[in-house]
Amino acid sequence: MRGSKNVAIVVTMLISFGMAQLALGQSNGQELFDILKEKDSLIFDASFETCNLKLLSELITDDFEFYHDQGGITTTKDAFLEDTKNGLCNLSYDARRELDLSSLQVFPLFNKGELYGAIQKGVHHFFAKEEGQPERETSVAKFTHLWILTDDKWKLKRVLSYDHRSP
Repeated sequence: MRGSKNVAIVVTMLISFGMAQLALGQSNGQELFDILKEKDSLIFDASFETCNLKLLSELITDDFEFYHDQGGITTTKDAFLEDTKNGLCNLSYDARRELDLSSLQVFPLFNKGELYGAIQKGVHHFFAKEEGQPERETSVAKFTHLWILTDDKWKLKRVLSYDHRSP
């Protein structure tokens, strides 16, 4: 009897997973990938390229948290925006981030078959361009992002930035 209960639980889990995959659909899976790739691009453009803190603020949740293997933990949205303003926006060189598109993966998150979030992970490269010098790669790192769907808008809730190393 115990074995049949375990089989029933496994079958139920598989059916639920299958229904969730059907709910997302093949084309919607690509759509989710594309949406989050675009949001990722906006986040890094707003922080590295344009220093658009207003846009950056709109793209992250109010309870945003950032975990960095070299810079430590930032546990509030305001602290993250302030760190960006005083850090990336005040460098003596132009910083650029480049996503390794072949590494990018997106994993949808469901609650009872309804899409509520996604995990996005990949590898990115960082560059510095100083006046009169060729651009140089400064580091490569891995990232994991937790995106939450709130009121039909995707917002970044948690960031893990890790495995930074020299190129």
